[in-house]
Amino acid sequence: MADKPLKIGIIMDPIGSITPYKDSSLAMLLEAGRRGAEIHYFEQKDVRLLSGTAMGQSTLLEVRDDNDDWYMLGARQDVALGDLDAILMRKDPPFDMEYVYTTYILDRAEQQGALIVNAPQSLRDMNEKAYTAWFPELTPTTLITRSMDEMKAFLEEHDHVVAKPLDGMGGRSIFVIRKGDKNANVVFETLTDYGKQFAMAQVYIPEITAGDKRILLIEGEPVPYALARIPSDEDNRGNMVAGAVAVGQKMSARDQEICDAVGPALRDAGVLFAGIDVIGDYLTEVNVTSPTGIRELDKQFDLNIAGLMFDAIERKL
Repeated sequence: MADKPLKIGIIMDPIGSITPYKDSSLAMLLEAGRRGAEIHYFEQKDVRLLSGTAMGQSTLLEVRDDNDDWYMLGARQDVALGDLDAILMRKDPPFDMEYVYTTYILDRAEQQGALIVNAPQSLRDMNEKAYTAWFPELTPTTLITRSMDEMKAFLEEHDHVVAKPLDGMGGRSIFVIRKGDKNANVVFETLTDYGKQFAMAQVYIPEITAGDKRILLIEGEPVPYALARIPSDEDNRGNMVAGAVAVGQKMSARDQEICDAVGPALRDAGVLFAGIDVIGDYLTEVNVTSPTGIRELDKQFDLNIAGLMFDAIERKL
């Protein structure tokens, strides 16, 4: 592919709504621009299937590393998605049926010649909360259920738990509950919608005070630094949008052990770029939809993580 510019597509939320200095999708686009790629920008509303062919109304896009003026939109054109070299699926959750329908379109684009980052089948299969169940030896004791009574019994048994929805992001609707908390019932009612939807409860890990570590993996291999998101004094959550402070650090031996177990499974499933979350010695989430953390790690350790990702894309092409 070195003899001609890459044609890179990206499906994302409106580019005008991002926060440039910390947006991982923008980091990827900046790297694509540095490599001379032709960038085709889509929102979900811009893609479709026509008689089995994945199509899209693309907008040519130029980006720059400027917090006040980071993009310029160009001409719109109708393209067959399979004619693009690679498509980055970077639409943020919620992971709803509209997201699933978009992955069906990307399935066809993949069959018609485009490399999809990440593989559409894996985007559907690997819910960031539930997929930890494939690695129970690495995770805290975890319950996924629709039953409010089972959640109550879990809290009674373990004394201190974290309860959360399966489809959230950025720390939304995460509750830390102790045995005897009179708010527990309403939390379980809310998360399960009175037993109509699945939710998760995990044993609380005290090491959250030292940070919820985000580790980025490219083709199953970890970037050698973790981004510890340390909760503020006013919050339990290790999420930057909830006020956590991001501190880069070298990976621990246990971090590497977890990556050695999870990385090959991600690579073999066509997940080229992923982010796993580790608290203390435990895997808590596997994020394959739109992992973040690139810009913070790049800045703290003088890295180019998007460059490593595009190296991997070019190897595959």
